[in-house]
Amino acid sequence: MSTLESILKETRSFPPSDDFRHKATVSGMEAYNALCEQANSQYLSFWEKLAREQISWKQPFTRVLDDSQAPFFKWFDDGVLNVSYNCLDRHLATQSDKTAIIFEADDGEVSRVSYAELHRRVCRFANGLKSLGVKKGDRVVVYMPMGVEAVVTMQACARIGAIHSVVFGGFSAGAVRDRVQDAGATVVVTSNEGMRGGKSVPLKATVDEALALEGAESVQKVVVHQRTSGQVAWDASRDIWWHELIASQPESCEPEWMNAEDPLFILYTSGSTGKPKGIQHSSAGYLLGAINSFRWVFDFKPDDVYWCTADVGWITGHSYVCYGPLGNGATQVIFEGVPTYPDASRFWRMIEQHKVSIFYTAPTAIRSLIKLGADLPKQFDLSSLRVLGTVGEPINPEAWIWYYETVGGGRCPIVDTWWQTETGSAMIAPLPGAVPTKPGSCTLPLPGIMADIVDESGAQVEPGRGGFLVIKKPFPSLVRTIWNDPERFKKTYFPEEFNGQYYLAGDSANRDENGYFWIMGRIDDVLNVSGHRLGTMEIESALVANPLVAEAAVVGKPHDVKGEAVVAFVVLKGARPVGEEAKKVAAELKNWVAHEIGKIAQPDDIRFGENLPKTRSGKIMRRLLRSIAKGEEITQDTSTLENPQILAQLQQPL
Repeated sequence: MSTLESILKETRSFPPSDDFRHKATVSGMEAYNALCEQANSQYLSFWEKLAREQISWKQPFTRVLDDSQAPFFKWFDDGVLNVSYNCLDRHLATQSDKTAIIFEADDGEVSRVSYAELHRRVCRFANGLKSLGVKKGDRVVVYMPMGVEAVVTMQACARIGAIHSVVFGGFSAGAVRDRVQDAGATVVVTSNEGMRGGKSVPLKATVDEALALEGAESVQKVVVHQRTSGQVAWDASRDIWWHELIASQPESCEPEWMNAEDPLFILYTSGSTGKPKGIQHSSAGYLLGAINSFRWVFDFKPDDVYWCTADVGWITGHSYVCYGPLGNGATQVIFEGVPTYPDASRFWRMIEQHKVSIFYTAPTAIRSLIKLGADLPKQFDLSSLRVLGTVGEPINPEAWIWYYETVGGGRCPIVDTWWQTETGSAMIAPLPGAVPTKPGSCTLPLPGIMADIVDESGAQVEPGRGGFLVIKKPFPSLVRTIWNDPERFKKTYFPEEFNGQYYLAGDSANRDENGYFWIMGRIDDVLNVSGHRLGTMEIESALVANPLVAEAAVVGKPHDVKGEAVVAFVVLKGARPVGEEAKKVAAELKNWVAHEIGKIAQPDDIRFGENLPKTRSGKIMRRLLRSIAKGEEITQDTSTLENPQILAQLQQPL
């Protein structure tokens, strides 16, 4: 890693406007630097102050950090609180009638839920779960579409001290069973169906299939919300309708008061072994990370209308749909559907209709929308927007500029956020009223986050040289352990190579002369070409900078001379080329990369597809691309792919 070379050079910089800076929560670099200095000089006092200010405690803590069993850190561990109380009850005295959620269904129907109504719904469902015997520490698997009920379920679990594990509604029956089995879940909450892009999604049927598999015997009850009129199979001894469960339940439910370190949820994420890792987050530390980062990163104001497009099945939907916005008393949009239905203007129409002021989405969605209609945003009134955000992967500079100019009108700061399921909340991101942004860079760490870039020995690397991205001090929202596998936790995130001292993110990065961080890709997405180690993201950015290209993914394949050769999978803005036309475009793109980066990064092989193989959440399946590049037979599970037919296209060499 010490020889990993940074090849992407970006010199454009966009400071916040004077007007934005003056009104910002953190106003100007002087204020940002002052917060960083507080954290550097008085680390524990810095976090203690935030925890006392931003969390309502039933019993205040007296100890900030217990690191005696590092890396199993404990924060505020003698404090007592309830996460649902912090998201709902504490707002009732001051803003019970304020809209908490604006829900837009797949078909465009809109409903609004106030904080008082959301509180009532959560209490009724919490009482319903208790009537089924769910108690503190029990695990509840949630397999639902995006909607108010998904948030109600998560909040209800938090209210009674049950540990929720949300499974994305696009995962297969086998994936659901694996998570049920590992968590030892006793209850599954699902819907009869979901609606996405005008089509129904068979959720209850998938749960039935999952629970019929060996290993799912722990489940005793399945609660089914009736989202559509679709008919489903029914096991009267196990299944119960949501509306019947809550019919006679009272509208108040005393919160279960939890220790700060009690688990709030388990969220499964993919691991290098193929076995999903159950990331276990605490109650207080996680909540503080979600609340505080929401305030800082999005410069939240009480009159904002906020919209995060992430599904609750992912960590972004936990931190920046379920917990961060509600913990701050925000009004947010929740959307059931997809950005391309009924047409590619859906996002822009919704921003106009709901007067969205903060919009947070993924680079994959941005690139898709460019391909489907780069000028469409100009047909809508997007003047309500004031902050734009990206999450999930590095954003290439050309997509960043389009987002900034076409969607934001050149006036909205873009907060490019780097964080992970394991970190629980944003780690590196520009505070929009303080930090000048650079297209493609997540910029600087949040105050209190001690991020660095090191080589294999743990030594800091010089600017412009890549290395391992690490966080050198524990922080409250950090993953506590891997469920049922503490040894894997230590080995994965606090490895022996760094004496177990640093949190290893698994990403490679470099820092420029201004100290800005640039994510270069996963450590296993690093290519060694003729002795040069190159990050895949930088080659991808160069390809996408070509006016013909909408999206690109780069992997390596073994090469007798170079060690590894670069293989690029490319989606054009126009039709997929074939035959001689494909060869011509491929040659043009190879020359383009050679010109933009250097011949060392020039792809040996370019394949064209109408899309890239992605999960239903939009994540590119790079392991499949590596197999295709090597000419291997596809043996991995492809059941979570949104578009399996794309594989055949990408397997065709030019």
